[in-house]
Amino acid sequence: MNNLDFSAEPLFSWYVVLLAFSGIIMVVLGVLPLRGLKVGLRILNVVVGVAFAGYAYYLAFVFEGGTYRIFFQALILPFAMIVATVKAVVERSNEKNRPTPPAGAYNPNAPYAPGAAQPAAFNPNAPVAPQPGQPVPPQGASPYQPGAPAQPVADNPYAQPQPPQQPAG
Repeated sequence: MNNLDFSAEPLFSWYVVLLAFSGIIMVVLGVLPLRGLKVGLRILNVVVGVAFAGYAYYLAFVFEGGTYRIFFQALILPFAMIVATVKAVVERSNEKNRPTPPAGAYNPNAPYAPGAAQPAAFNPNAPVAPQPGQPVPPQGASPYQPGAPAQPVADNPYAQPQPPQQPAG
């Protein structure tokens, strides 16, 4: 017996159609060989999709009247699963297109090789070459020395003069 009658019960009929459509979409998303989609998400898609499609079949062909349940999740869940699937596939493709670091670059996951050349140890007193795009200190300015008071630069209009020293008396 076919229970779909859009003129007599449009809400029920549309609900059954959307429930079946949701179930089919979810089964297809779980079965397609999309890279980046985890096995658990695939199994969830298939199980919930089969449940939705089975309930739609029951309501359309076996149900003989009485009360039935409307699951609003059946209308929202396929969209959420489509978004999750597209997100997983896009993240997987972005991961694949990410450039690999050059061979000499630092790799924190590389195994320790005691015989291999090690980078030089950090020396805090080594002179630092100015990087491209970084400001160069003015000519004659002394580099920063910890513990020494900062001295104003002659061509800096915002420099504060040092107060005169009071004679000891």
